[in-house]
Amino acid sequence: MADTLSDDEIESRIPDDWERDGDEIVRTYEFDSYLAGVGFAAGAGGVAQDAFHHPSITIDYGEVEVRLTSHEEGGITEKDVDLAERFDDLQ
Repeated sequence: MADTLSDDEIESRIPDDWERDGDEIVRTYEFDSYLAGVGFAAGAGGVAQDAFHHPSITIDYGEVEVRLTSHEEGGITEKDVDLAERFDDLQ
């Protein structure tokens, strides 16, 4: 089990363009088309599966919202921050 991060650790480690929403970190990625967003979500799903850490992903026209938390630990952990950074590398 990973330890949850403190409020200060979350603030200092959360990647740019991500926000904290309670026990989750959240980012909305914007795309020029629906299919571009679907493609990103598919790639993010593959990365998440490889990490065995599964986000909530909502696809809408022109945007994809990603929410990360570590349910088993009850909050935000280093696993969430690491996966957020990996998602940012996809775009």
